Amino acid sequence: MRNYGYIWLLIVICLICLPASAQKLLIPMDDEQNDHLRAYGVTYWILEKTGTDVEWLLNYRGGAFLAEDLEEIRQRARTAGVSVQPVGSGEVNSIYALIEEENMERVLLEKAPKVAVYSPDYSEPWDDAVTLVLTYSEIPFDKFYDKEVINGDIAKYDWIHLHHEDFTGQFGKFYGSFRFVDWYRKQVTRAQLEAQKYGYKKVSELKLAVARGIKKFVLDGGFLFAMCSAADSLDIALAANGIDIVAKELDGDDPDPLAQSKLDYSQSLAFTDFKLITDPMIYEFSDIDVSNNYTGETGSFKLFEFAAKVDPIPTMLTQNHRNVVDGFFGQTTAFRKSLIKPYIVIMGENNDGVSVKYLRGDLGKGFFSFYGGHDPADVSHIVGEGPTRLELHKNSPGYRLILNNILFPAAKKKERKT
Repeated sequence: MRNYGYIWLLIVICLICLPASAQKLLIPMDDEQNDHLRAYGVTYWILEKTGTDVEWLLNYRGGAFLAEDLEEIRQRARTAGVSVQPVGSGEVNSIYALIEEENMERVLLEKAPKVAVYSPDYSEPWDDAVTLVLTYSEIPFDKFYDKEVINGDIAKYDWIHLHHEDFTGQFGKFYGSFRFVDWYRKQVTRAQLEAQKYGYKKVSELKLAVARGIKKFVLDGGFLFAMCSAADSLDIALAANGIDIVAKELDGDDPDPLAQSKLDYSQSLAFTDFKLITDPMIYEFSDIDVSNNYTGETGSFKLFEFAAKVDPIPTMLTQNHRNVVDGFFGQTTAFRKSLIKPYIVIMGENNDGVSVKYLRGDLGKGFFSFYGGHDPADVSHIVGEGPTRLELHKNSPGYRLILNNILFPAAKKKERKT
C-alpha cells in the first residue's frame, strides 16, 4: 500500500523549496522605461491578443501598467525593446497599498479600442504625428475620410483622430504661400471634385457635413482626438454652420459680410467668442490660435496634476514621466485661454499665461481632446520636411500624451477594487 502521507510531505517540501514565482509583470513608465512609446503598443497588444486585462496604475511610476506574467508578453516586450519587471504577489499588494494611500489609482483596461485616422488616399507634404506614433508603437489603425463620415461608417470605431486638417473649406489657408505650387493646386482640384461627387456646390459645404458627422460620432459615445489646425477649424466650421466665411479667391464669391455676427458658438465643442480671419493671404483661421508663425522660442507647457481617485479621466490623459514638456509649433500652436468654454478641462498650459496646449471635454455620451501643435518631437515641422524618426524620440513626453488618449477608451467605466 502506498504511503500517501509521505508523498504529500514530499510535494509540500518541493513547493517550499521552489522560488516564489512572479504573479504579475510591471511595465514601468518612469525613467527606467527603455521605450515609452512602444510600451503603449505592448499594452495594446496584450489587450488585443492575450485575452487578459491590464491595470493602468495612475501616477505610479509615470503611469505604469500591470499585466499577467505570461511568457508571450515577456517575449513581445523583448522584441519591442520595452522594459518589464516581474513582481511577486507580496510586492503587488504593497503597490496596491501605496496606491490607496497616495494620489494614485488603479484603472482596469479591458478591450483594445478600434482606432482610425482621418486621412485622404493621396500623399500630403506633411506628416501626421499620430499616424507616425501608431506605426512606431505597432498599434493597428484604419484610415477613413469624407466618404466614411458621410455614410456614418465611423460609428464602428471607438477612437478617431484628426490632424492638420481644414474643415472650413479654405484649403488649409495655404493660398498665400503655395497657390502656384503643384501639390496645392492638385489638392484644391481633388477637394472640389470630391464635393461635387457628394452633391455639394462648394468644398466648405462638404466639410461642414463632415464636421457635423464627426460631432455626431462624439455625441453618440465616440472618442475624438484632434491636433493642430483640425481642432480649431472643426469648431469654426460648426459655429459658422453654413454661413459663407470663405474668401472669393478660394470659392469664387464673396463671404457673408455679416459672417462674424452670425456665428453660433453653441455649436462648437471647445471654443467661443472667437474672431474669424478670412484674409486668404494670412495663414490663420481665427484668433483661437496663439502663435508666433514658427519664429522665436517655443517655451514649454506644464501638465496639471489631478486627483486620481476623483478625476480619473484627466489623470489618465496626462500620465507622463515629465510634468513640464517642451513646446512645439503648428499652424495652430496653442489655444487662447480666454476663448475656451468654461466647462472645458485644461490639462496642459503654456508658461505665457495666455495659451493652453492640451484640453478635454465631454459631449453627449462621448469625449474629445484637443492638443495644440503639429509634431511633439519636431519644434518647427514645415511643409515638405521629411518624417520624424521616432526611434530617436522613443521617450518623448509630448508623444506620450497622444498615446494616453489612444488607451483611454479601453478603460472600464468603474475601476476594479479588491
